This record gives sequence, structure tokens and C-alpha cells, in this order.
Amino acid sequence: MSSKGLKPDVDVPLVGIVVRDVAFRTALDSLIRSVGYRSAIFSSGTAFLDSTGKQEISCLILDLNMPGLNGFEVLHRLAKMNYLIPPTILFGDNDGELREEALRRGAVAVLQKACGNENLLAAVASALRLSTR
Repeated sequence: MSSKGLKPDVDVPLVGIVVRDVAFRTALDSLIRSVGYRSAIFSSGTAFLDSTGKQEISCLILDLNMPGLNGFEVLHRLAKMNYLIPPTILFGDNDGELREEALRRGAVAVLQKACGNENLLAAVASALRLSTR
């Protein structure tokens, strides 16, 4: 949103942030907004799936290790809903098997939470180049 009381600029990509940790979610939200993107934050996979605005998401940042529905389950449910999954960046452990599984399920990147702002923003930029929204 550009200014209080004005409509959001729909030409600016909307980055969905689905992360359980409040401090990390808030930091991601601030970072994404600081470079000019819009963001929508969700505390759980269920909250994201239940949202009415998920069709507008251009890129999804998803925590793999969430209670309830984990990141893989969110992607699976989106696919079952015949929802065109936006390019996704997963946060989780960077072990080889997990990384391969995430990439097979459509993740653009698999990052650790301590990846650094530059790496995250580069992954978001890559995901947005693939986005159809």
C-alpha cells in the first residue's frame, strides 16, 4: 500500500509470507516492503489456505517446519485445489534430501533462515520473474 487511505498499487507484486515465528515473519514483512513490494503475512498454512486474497500472491515465502500444515502440505493442498501455485521459496533445513524434495514440488529456492537479506531478495526477484501474476 502506498499511503494510508489509498488503494494498494496492484501493479506492485504481492509477496505472501507464511511463517510461524512472529519475529521472523515481521522481519520478512519489513524487508519485503523496504524494497517496494507489497506483502501479506500469515501465521500458519491453514490461515493462508483459508484467505480470500491468495489468488493475488505473486510469490510465496513458506516456512517448511510449521505446526499443523507444514510447507509441503500447503503446496500439496494448493495443488489439490487446482490452484496455480506461485513461485515459492521454502525456509527449512538445507539437507540434500529435503532440498531435492522441495525443488521437485516446485520451490524456486530452499533457504535457511540465516541466509541473509541479499540471498532472500535475490530468490524473491527470481521467483517474481517466473510469476504469472
